[in-house]
Amino acid sequence: MGFCIYKSYDIVDRAQNRIHILYNGKVLEAIASDRKSNLPVQLRDHIKTFHQYFFTLSPDDRAIQANISKALYLADESAKKQYDNLRESGYYNNLISANVSQDIEVDSVRLDIDQYPYTFTCYATQKLVRASSTATRKLVTQGQVRDLKAQTDNNPHGFLVQGWEVLSNQDTDPKTLQR
Repeated sequence: MGFCIYKSYDIVDRAQNRIHILYNGKVLEAIASDRKSNLPVQLRDHIKTFHQYFFTLSPDDRAIQANISKALYLADESAKKQYDNLRESGYYNNLISANVSQDIEVDSVRLDIDQYPYTFTCYATQKLVRASSTATRKLVTQGQVRDLKAQTDNNPHGFLVQGWEVLSNQDTDPKTLQR
């Protein structure tokens, strides 16, 4: 009798972790997983998304504001301070007046998920594209990620980058690459 009760609970538990989806007239089975099993993947994607919003800029004030606004939903006041410093130094105005596009490719993210808040170091490559040339820079940042325990439309992973700082942002080649 004990075995039957155990087995019935096991079957019910497995059934609750399955979802059937009807797609184009076909039934597909999806298996639910807990958040912990996908934690490193979700953390890396959150960090990558934050960096892409913060550093991918076009020479348009509205586009810059839109990207920065999205980035600031994913981070705390440390990112806001970085943004304010760049704005006060005239960085964004220089991008617009020089017609420079800035793009970023996150190369890798090193995570430590053994301690909370989760610490990270992000390695990325920036490209600053001008009409006459392209400059490539290596970017290294670090910070921590805190779990907010709630997801929103503006923060779908439910994490918050905190204590974020730029460690290095250097040209890869001292001379500008000509097109």
